[in-house]
Amino acid sequence: MNYRVLGRTGLRVSTLSFGGAPLGSAYGATTQDESTATVQAALEAGINFFDTSPYYGATTAESALGRALEGVPRDRYILATKVGRYGLDDFDFSAARVVASVDESLARLQCDHLDLIQVHDLEFGRLEQVVNETLPALDGLRASGKVRFVGITGLPLRALTVAHSFWPADTVLSYCHYCLHDTTLAAAVPAWRARDSGVINASALAMGLLSDAGPPSWHPAPAALRDACRAAAEYCRAQGRSLADLALQFAFANSPADTTLVGMRTVAEVHLNVAAVAAAPDLEFIAKLQQRFAPVRNLTWPSGRPENN
Repeated sequence: MNYRVLGRTGLRVSTLSFGGAPLGSAYGATTQDESTATVQAALEAGINFFDTSPYYGATTAESALGRALEGVPRDRYILATKVGRYGLDDFDFSAARVVASVDESLARLQCDHLDLIQVHDLEFGRLEQVVNETLPALDGLRASGKVRFVGITGLPLRALTVAHSFWPADTVLSYCHYCLHDTTLAAAVPAWRARDSGVINASALAMGLLSDAGPPSWHPAPAALRDACRAAAEYCRAQGRSLADLALQFAFANSPADTTLVGMRTVAEVHLNVAAVAAAPDLEFIAKLQQRFAPVRNLTWPSGRPENN
């Protein structure tokens, strides 16, 4: 496993990190025993950064991760969760709610501090409130020892960049914007780096779009993108290759981020992901594969308030 420093936080994070959404059964049903085994396999593989949210599985992902980490020395892992989003259409970025949310997450995660607390999907809020109320409230928790660093997350790169220009968070988490079909994250990173913020790339498989099995039914991608990913998976299978493996190889080969989060639900997925990242990337085949995405290059979908897209 390779490690990088996460911007000015000084945290030394594994370049492959653990995305916690699957522990809330977002990508298929799971059990606590399975979640515990998966987390333990990740730790044994050298993964030390775990990211979750109360939104995932309506708080069940946080609880499952907390139980899975029970008994593990706190200095063996770096823990991140989020505030502000609690359901499909349940958002509250007020200072009172996010401060209370931190305490609730600490209880579910069975720990006394969070290494990183992040505003979840800030594009669903008014950026003025996020910058002037939400982030300062979270920043105020540092003195209590409950949180060490404060970050922002979201889908639209515009919203992240605007918010960061007013309040340069310790970290910026972007998802679905550095993968086989979309590399727009690379152009946004220099402005964040200029203010020494750490960069987290999430969803290298585009929330299942670039998996061999295909995305879940709730995936918001437009039909043209879903069709292109389905065709790419079929092309890879015909060549005896795995789209997911190649997508991970691409995401890690020249990543502009400090770490890349990948959701993992089973021990087998941990082993497959670690092997894919460790393998020498087949750049020739990946280049051919990228050509197949030319008609949908950098195609995304709207998220949150219209003015934030």
